[in-house]
Amino acid sequence: MNWLWYILIGLAAGIVSGMGIGGGAVLIPALTILLSVGQREAQHINLLFFIPTAIFALRTHVKEGNIEKKGLLKLALFGVMGVVPAALIAVRMDANWLRKGFAVFLLCMAVYELVKGYKKWKQGKKNNLT
Repeated sequence: MNWLWYILIGLAAGIVSGMGIGGGAVLIPALTILLSVGQREAQHINLLFFIPTAIFALRTHVKEGNIEKKGLLKLALFGVMGVVPAALIAVRMDANWLRKGFAVFLLCMAVYELVKGYKKWKQGKKNNLT
């Protein structure tokens, strides 16, 4: 039965990755909650999962012209500069704090998306009345 969970989780994370949202938002919680994988192990799996899915998603988004090139080099440069200290901190951090921090991050992102969606919905309702 575990193989079925891996297939379903992989498909869901792949679909979300293809949309450009990031499969880790699905992959990490699903692995830790449904399959009892440790937080660190789930994050390591996510890093490996990310490579092929990002390549395919990036190829598609570049083809479709969805990549904003302005500032991309600066973002990539500072992203690489930030990943080294963050990775060093993450491997030394208590896994429980890591899990809680990731949960808070996902919760904040969910609230942000809900508020943004509500504002768009409200604006759309307002535009339909006029």
